[in-house]
Amino acid sequence: MSEQKTPEELAAEILKAEGNETLEITSPAFKTGDRLDLRYSAYGQNISPALAWAKGPENTKSYVILMEDPDAASPKPVVHWILYNVPPDVTELREGIPGSAALSLPKSAMQGTNSHGSVGYFGPRPPAGGDHHYHFQLFALDTTLDLKPGASRKDMLEAMEGHVLAEGEIVGLFKKPEKKPEDS
Repeated sequence: MSEQKTPEELAAEILKAEGNETLEITSPAFKTGDRLDLRYSAYGQNISPALAWAKGPENTKSYVILMEDPDAASPKPVVHWILYNVPPDVTELREGIPGSAALSLPKSAMQGTNSHGSVGYFGPRPPAGGDHHYHFQLFALDTTLDLKPGASRKDMLEAMEGHVLAEGEIVGLFKKPEKKPEDS
């Protein structure tokens, strides 16, 4: 009997690519295991970092990007960003994607609702303590998702089931900035 999947798992743990095919995803802002700059956090400018990835398999119809934090106490994981229906000819995103549900660049892409109740990117904002891991997960799909703008993580995962051709991930670290003496 297979183990039941729980909502506490990252999307990449729930949705596996057929044949375990992987995609390389990179950022000019950080490498896996590097600390995210303050400007990408909700303590800073709250802008999304630029991302780039390898072209998906030949029958890729769209890409999905999910940014999740599994280190948060609740909910688990915290969803910071849902971006879907990115066209198959797009293999990079500029820094600072606007927070609107439907985007013109990349054309036809849509954004879902994050755990903070807003649409679009919401940067790291962990409580005081250690590092949190921010998983930028990329999925190449054999379809475009029939979801309205502002879709939830649950609806997204259900719609993606059985359509993942390849996946990739880059993980950045962030912890709450310490107050400087002049901030007191």
